[in-house]
Amino acid sequence: MSKKVLAITGCAAGIAHTFMAAESLENAAKAMGYDVKVETHGTIGVENEFTSKEIQEADVIIIAADIDVSLDRFIDKRVMKTYVKAAIENPEGLIKQAFETAQKHSVKGETVGNVSLGKTNNSAVKHLMSGISYMIPMCISAGLLLAIANIFAFSADDAGNLVNWGFDVETASGLFFSKLFALGQIGFKLMIPLFAGFTAYSIADRPAIAPAMIGAYIINDPAFLGTEAGAGFLGAIIVAFLAGYIVKYLKQIPWPKIIMPIVPIMVIPLLATFAVFVVVFYGIGHPIASVMTALYDGLNSLSNAYAAAPIMIGALIGAMIGFDLGGPVNKIALIFGTAVFTDTVAKYGIQGANFVPGTAAQAAISVAPLGAWLATKLFKNVFSSDQTVMGNNAMAMGMVGITEGAIPFAASKPLVFIPANVIGSAVAGALVTAFGAKFYGGLGSPLGTFVGYIEQPMPFLPWIFSICVGVTVTACMIGFGLKQAQKKALKEAEKEETGEIAHA
Repeated sequence: MSKKVLAITGCAAGIAHTFMAAESLENAAKAMGYDVKVETHGTIGVENEFTSKEIQEADVIIIAADIDVSLDRFIDKRVMKTYVKAAIENPEGLIKQAFETAQKHSVKGETVGNVSLGKTNNSAVKHLMSGISYMIPMCISAGLLLAIANIFAFSADDAGNLVNWGFDVETASGLFFSKLFALGQIGFKLMIPLFAGFTAYSIADRPAIAPAMIGAYIINDPAFLGTEAGAGFLGAIIVAFLAGYIVKYLKQIPWPKIIMPIVPIMVIPLLATFAVFVVVFYGIGHPIASVMTALYDGLNSLSNAYAAAPIMIGALIGAMIGFDLGGPVNKIALIFGTAVFTDTVAKYGIQGANFVPGTAAQAAISVAPLGAWLATKLFKNVFSSDQTVMGNNAMAMGMVGITEGAIPFAASKPLVFIPANVIGSAVAGALVTAFGAKFYGGLGSPLGTFVGYIEQPMPFLPWIFSICVGVTVTACMIGFGLKQAQKKALKEAEKEETGEIAHA
């Protein structure tokens, strides 16, 4: 009877990495002769969930996840925990390692193998990425609502420049789209507490959600704080960690048994929320709000005073997007762009919002996968047939703004692909800001100009041109880099052959 392998995959975004890792593990396990089932923890939720019988019969369980995964179901089962990237890059080796090193999971919170459950090498990053994974659907939905409403709010001249903005609420259509726009704003307003709540959840589980969400809401409410503006994402991050670790401490207190049933649902949330309120209102709220106000005022002043400033910011954000393809640096750039846009909309209104970081991030997000695809077409002789198929998959993902489509290529030749991705993405980010395009919402890809709303000096052209230039730069760098690598490999092979002949 063949051995049975169960695996769970889940990346921070819950989109591409989750399912790429699942496919890699399934194919590898079947090739090795094992029965396999993979449960995915993606944005859509848990799919292909294990039954009790399957867990009982499993020989080993692999957790390949960058998010917290509860192991309560796997008491007395052999479990090994690792990261999503490991399952994508070397699934066969991972399965072999699991059979060799996986250890029995006995109680919640115990160490499995050499990895502590619920932790990564950088726990702070993991908690933030968990919060981001829950926030992404809200961000996308709210952004698209704003984009759809904006299409009917702007009046443009023949050159595509906006000459008026607003809704005529005296008409039925104007009232409808004004409410649709307000709905998108509500989504962005709720997005920050949602992010804080699930970041805290990653730290201390369910009791931390309410204190973090309430704390993030009040630290971003200028009326509550008595300030000009809220504390933005920075305030939400601080509140999330504050609430999370307060709850974590409260859970360690030996509460009397008589009140234990209400401790997690009443006592801890109440005490933690009160503590967060005191710290926010009497401590950190005002200073952080002042810092964020100064930051956004400074960004606006910098952009107004120096014509090159937006271009430099766009290039930096673009480079970050292309660096680790959905990893922490990529997500920091995305979140920074979203935060600057949403926070400045709240402070200055839509007309005074700072679009530069968000627009650069969205323009750059498809460059790496589309660059890899274009390279497979322009430099066919340096790619295998399997890589050509991978290129087509990368193109499909790039066209809908999923930068993770370039991961298989970057993993195979990082010294060639990563510099190409970074430079091409930086070019796209710099160009799109140089042209003065403004991304309101939709798809971050060449299709973004048709699926969403982008204000640009000449309709369609600047957005598509900027991305296409970045893609071409990436593709050419990849092609020339791989050719140089081939030449180097041939020279080394010739030297070895010459040396063998001389020795003979």
